[in-house]
Amino acid sequence: MDGELYSRQLYVLGLPAMQRIRGANVLLSGLRGLGAEVAKNLVLMGVGSLTLHDPHPTCWADLAAQFFLSEESLGRSRAEASHALLAQLNEAVQISVHTGDITEDLLLAFQVVVLTDSELEEQLKVGTFCHEHGVHFLVAETRGLVGRLFCDFGEDFTVEDPTEVEPVTAAIQDISQGLPGIVTLRGDTTRHPFNDGDLVTFSGIEGMVELNGYSPQPVRVQEDGSLEIGDTTAFSRYLRGGVVTEVKMPKTVRHKSLDIALLQPRVVAQNSQELQRAHCLHRAFHALHKFQQLHGRLPKPWDPVDAETVVGLAQGLEPLKGTKEESLDEALLRRIALSSAGTLSPMAAILGGVAAQEVLKAISRKFMPLDQWLYFDALECLPEDEALLPNPEDCRPRNCRYDGQIAVFGTGFQEKLSCQHYLLVGAGAIGCEMLKGFALVGLGVGANGGVTVADMDHIERSNLSRQFLFRPQDIGRPKAEVAVTAAQRLNPDLNVTSCTYPLDPTTEHIYGDDFFSRVNGVVAALDSFEARHYVAARCTHYLRPLLEAGTRGTRGSASVFVPNVTEAYKGPTSAAASEGASYPLCTLRYFPSTVEHILQWARDEFEGLFRQSAETINCYQETGTSVLAMDRTTLLRQVMGVLKMRPRTWQDCVVWALGHWQLCFRDGIVELLRHLPCDKVLQDGTLFWSGSKRCPQPLQFDPNQGMHFLYVLAAANLYSQMHGLPGSRDQTALRELLRLLPEPDSAHPNLISADTLTPAELGPEQLKELQESLEDWSKGPPLKPVLFGKEDDDNFHEDFVVAASNLRAQNYGILPVSRAQIKQIVGQIIPAVATSTAVVAGLLGLELYKVVSGPRPLSTFRQSYLHLAENYFIRSVPSAPALQSFHHLKWTCWCRLKVPTGQPERTLESLLAHIQKEHGLKVKMLLHGQAVLYSAQWSSEKQTQRLGLRVTELVRQVTSWEPEPGQRVLVLELSCEGEEDETVFPPLHYELGQGSHHPTTRP
Repeated sequence: MDGELYSRQLYVLGLPAMQRIRGANVLLSGLRGLGAEVAKNLVLMGVGSLTLHDPHPTCWADLAAQFFLSEESLGRSRAEASHALLAQLNEAVQISVHTGDITEDLLLAFQVVVLTDSELEEQLKVGTFCHEHGVHFLVAETRGLVGRLFCDFGEDFTVEDPTEVEPVTAAIQDISQGLPGIVTLRGDTTRHPFNDGDLVTFSGIEGMVELNGYSPQPVRVQEDGSLEIGDTTAFSRYLRGGVVTEVKMPKTVRHKSLDIALLQPRVVAQNSQELQRAHCLHRAFHALHKFQQLHGRLPKPWDPVDAETVVGLAQGLEPLKGTKEESLDEALLRRIALSSAGTLSPMAAILGGVAAQEVLKAISRKFMPLDQWLYFDALECLPEDEALLPNPEDCRPRNCRYDGQIAVFGTGFQEKLSCQHYLLVGAGAIGCEMLKGFALVGLGVGANGGVTVADMDHIERSNLSRQFLFRPQDIGRPKAEVAVTAAQRLNPDLNVTSCTYPLDPTTEHIYGDDFFSRVNGVVAALDSFEARHYVAARCTHYLRPLLEAGTRGTRGSASVFVPNVTEAYKGPTSAAASEGASYPLCTLRYFPSTVEHILQWARDEFEGLFRQSAETINCYQETGTSVLAMDRTTLLRQVMGVLKMRPRTWQDCVVWALGHWQLCFRDGIVELLRHLPCDKVLQDGTLFWSGSKRCPQPLQFDPNQGMHFLYVLAAANLYSQMHGLPGSRDQTALRELLRLLPEPDSAHPNLISADTLTPAELGPEQLKELQESLEDWSKGPPLKPVLFGKEDDDNFHEDFVVAASNLRAQNYGILPVSRAQIKQIVGQIIPAVATSTAVVAGLLGLELYKVVSGPRPLSTFRQSYLHLAENYFIRSVPSAPALQSFHHLKWTCWCRLKVPTGQPERTLESLLAHIQKEHGLKVKMLLHGQAVLYSAQWSSEKQTQRLGLRVTELVRQVTSWEPEPGQRVLVLELSCEGEEDETVFPPLHYELGQGSHHPTTRP
């Protein structure tokens, strides 16, 4: 198992599931666009072997969605033409091509069989055989803007791990003795979402020890969030501590074979309206198969005669069993039939992502499979007005790579796509998928069109399991440059350029007014809230549509923000803002009770010991600041530890590391318990160490215990790195050295508890010793601050945090944390899989169709949320922009007040008069950024000084501002007399020069 390659998906699937996936054999029949998507996702995610089957020759229509094929593939077998490029995605996956028929003997060689381009007769034949012989079977199909997926995993399929979330764990506040016993949880119980019937176990309880290791017990959740369990009358009285942990139980799924499921469909739907629509789509697909059986082809694009034939066939089908079926929606059936000849890359991406995830569920037995049908349609992409729908002539084949798309939208829309210029921010997993989509749909291939890809990152090995435009030989190269080259191979006509500068306030001279004047829209494929918020703000400023998507594991979202139609982006400005405030310092130092507490403490230890302390000593070297004047005495005393002199050898570093172990995990705890003993009682009679406070226990150093030894090994090596000394990985030699070293002197003045480390609390002798040590430390070369790195497993960074957090857990009786958990949390690694990435990119592709097509009502746009592990799919109409008002003026977030400079340029007095005359606003304060340009509260003399100045001259004087080359607008903010506190007026766009083409929406 290549842990580095699959690191992000291991956080989603886990090692046992990945091992099953690596040993699986899958047969995939059908290599049009949908089949290519399934194949790509399975290969990226490391399926053991994949056998391709599709003897049909490549045709022009295939190229609209099949990214492994090109003009050179025309006439060749689709499977054989796709093989070589597919194999490049992952050399660990065995890929072969089967050129013969699908026989029963062939099917028995696979755990999973997937059909993506088969007629109904073949689906039934293969599906029946697979059901009878325990082979997991899937059918995936798209027809224009509709698609479906069918799963049959047999009548007794066990899902070993039904959900993506980790088992719920909560700290215990109290447990009553009684029938039933009541378990009160610590903190906000809404963060511990137990449900009635959940099975739980208990551990770490003091007092009522009978519950520790007891068999899993069912719980009932009370209104206040406490848990009702069984009879605890005979158990000992609860004292303190303990954790309750959910036990995840396997579930059994029973699937029907395809022949039965066709007449008794079980469909994924969120409400009755969705269910009725899904039943209509079910009949539509059946009718299309019958049409194809009768005529040997699909309905011609937008042919009304063929469409009516399909409607008639649907009406003549046998009624569905076990459903309350209403009359068929003929208008819906008709639109499906009219556009069914087309092949669209966004639809292939969506259905291909979901289908691949279901294959992985079948192999790994992780996550609940579909039950059993999934229907998806995006017919809202078509014009609502019947008069604007394409005609047969507009949609006939042109023998070009866009024929599959033209069959749905026509040549006029294809021309619109070719003239667009889009900015893609981020060339990671979603960015690669979007760039592939741009190449397939023909976005920006015209003379005046184009795509700009902005990304400053470089390719790492862990990217290769999701970011399919990259190959092993690209590791270390800029993502934007490699992605652009790869996209041009997909479509040589694509006008695409790369930019390795970030999109942030420091590069507004690059991505400024001139740049955005040439851009029709922006796609954000970013992994930080700060970056998303900034890009969204630029789109609002320039009135550009924004398409934005994100994933976390099998969860995903895709959103569209259209000027004057939808609300603007309102996501959190930072990860910290989305996850809440940091933990109190006293909790981390003395009263940790959760995994998060000990991990944050360990991470802070790393920063303080190996980065901040080095920076502090280097600062002393440069400035000679006295100890009394320094605010980091704590860091100095920690970094010096038991050493009076600067370390010169590896042994010195080991002595320091051992001494710091003693301080953190023994002496510091002993000192804390001296002040706050275990039996301390508060005035109200309750124990101090109760509730959320866990009473710690000091540890005794033992080099034979793994975490004790790992801490010293990692800390000593990091300490040596900081001092520019050679470290050592020789564990045998280190064990021998630790055996010979004396136990550190806990009375050493530098080994005292952290709460007495301020200069004011140190005696003269301690200050003198500290100052002398600092002078010795400063005689050598500058120290080398160690910056925490999350990707390198061999630099001791992760080892230190693993050891420190788990030793802290031992001190406080907190459950140990695995290395994988620590790496994910401390490294802020986002779990990711190729499947959800493909789905959200496809969903954005559908919204791109709508944005490019021209003005549309709000009701046609969709925000999408999905959770593939739990078969959760929601698409809803986005919110309209909120309307604000002040007196007669009404505006939304997309509006701005526009003021031309005038000839000659306006003075501030003229600007204020213009605002009052044109908009009826009497300005109280005018700002540029944080700088106040004018205030009505100023003295008459100061106002007079400002009012006579030209606006740009005033801004220069106050802020030292200079216009960037090509800058067309100066943005000012204002407040007005009579406004309420929450009123936020539209920005004032003061135009620089004449002839500006900056888009404007007036209030």
